[in-house]
Amino acid sequence: MYILTGNGLFQTGQSSCGFGRTEVIDNTLDPDFVRKYILDYFFEEKQNLRFDVYDIDSKSPDLAKHDFLGQVFCTLGEIVGSPASRLEKPLGGILGKKCGTIILSAEELGNCRVIATMQFCAHKLDKKDFFGKSDPFMVFYRSNEDGTCTICHKTEVVKNTLNPVWQAISIPVRALCNGDFDRTIKAEVYDWDRDGSHDFIGEFTTSYRDLSRGQSQFNVYEVVNAKKKFKKKRYINSGTVTLLSFTSTSLHYMNPYQMNAYAMALKAVGEIIQDYDSDKMFPALGFGAKLPPDGQVSHEFPLNGNIENPYCNGMEGILQAYHQSLKTVQLYGPTNFAPVVNHVAKYAAAVQDGSQYFVLLIITDGVISDMAQTKEAIVNAAKLPMSIIIVGVGQAEFDAMVELDGDDIRISSRGKLAERDIVQFVPFRDYMDRTGNHVLSMARLAKDVLAEIPEQLILYMKSRGIKPCLLPPLNEEPGPEDQDHAQTTPV
Repeated sequence: MYILTGNGLFQTGQSSCGFGRTEVIDNTLDPDFVRKYILDYFFEEKQNLRFDVYDIDSKSPDLAKHDFLGQVFCTLGEIVGSPASRLEKPLGGILGKKCGTIILSAEELGNCRVIATMQFCAHKLDKKDFFGKSDPFMVFYRSNEDGTCTICHKTEVVKNTLNPVWQAISIPVRALCNGDFDRTIKAEVYDWDRDGSHDFIGEFTTSYRDLSRGQSQFNVYEVVNAKKKFKKKRYINSGTVTLLSFTSTSLHYMNPYQMNAYAMALKAVGEIIQDYDSDKMFPALGFGAKLPPDGQVSHEFPLNGNIENPYCNGMEGILQAYHQSLKTVQLYGPTNFAPVVNHVAKYAAAVQDGSQYFVLLIITDGVISDMAQTKEAIVNAAKLPMSIIIVGVGQAEFDAMVELDGDDIRISSRGKLAERDIVQFVPFRDYMDRTGNHVLSMARLAKDVLAEIPEQLILYMKSRGIKPCLLPPLNEEPGPEDQDHAQTTPV
């Protein structure tokens, strides 16, 4: 998966279907855009891209009403395969006119899901306005391996002050440093001008690791203008910027006073399902992480770290293994579902006489990198004694998960329809009680997410002609001829 960035005012399209527009940057011939586009990259496929550049003159969304400045065609492979994954091409499309150039860059996207929330203030910045002080704002850049920088955030403008306090900003850590905590982050400070010719005040560098220290003497930065420093011997700086606060959040964050969304969803659903398992021993797998000691990426690793025996004792055992695994593995992309679906399907395929029924609970933030393979795995699993529950946590768009849930359109793969619907998906956020009553939230979640399991089980049994086993009367010991039935009552 790659994140695509560009320099130039453009709308971008894949084949003939547009999928995004950048923000508009006023009054400049050399725009540098913040907005990025995330694309799945397939080495074996030709992925055509087209970039159209426009001069926006009004608020109309109709591009026909704006001035066309040029276009360029390329493939995603061209960008990825260019030196440092940075492609520069001339714009065309207007006969007899030079339209400028567009610079496109791509970077493999790390799977870091942490959000950093920071607030900054500045002190004694240089005065740039003749009638007044300055209208300062900051621009943050992520450094690249080839020495270039990619813009990743702009603050708001604070008018007429040399001591601005900017609003708190929330930036995905993968946008700041792509999960590399020691990668250089550059910040530039400007005085805003209406005509777009913003005056450069100065800059400083930091890193995510330094910022994560929070407010301290280490996070007071001198804003330096190299040109002024070269010209003036007594020059010290153009002011200072101070980090006022820093917090980072992750869906996997372990709050000592409250379970995270993953643990809450696991406990809510698991505590009900476990009553239908005789020994309360459950295999628990993780996916999308680098494992010690060699850092190999795995999509079906045992949470308890024991490959030979991945079973955990009840929900408490699973939660304990989950918390312990977060301390030993590094979460990492891509995120593949097919391996865990096939893992459970392998066991379900070995027991198709109705004596066992398997329920796979997947808790995910919605990112999936192997949609085609997962569809095929689900279609194959639909003929086996198993169901799949997917709980989506976080604020992501869950379009892919809804597609896997075959309520509206039966899932298919390679022209083959699933024999029955075995997937139930719910977004966890829909069940969060506004009053903070997590017990009520989990009860509602469990009720809805488990509602389809009995019907799915019965449909499988009926399709295979498997009838319920007869149990002996409560006060009667089973005879030799009833022994098998007494021990194999289906769920």
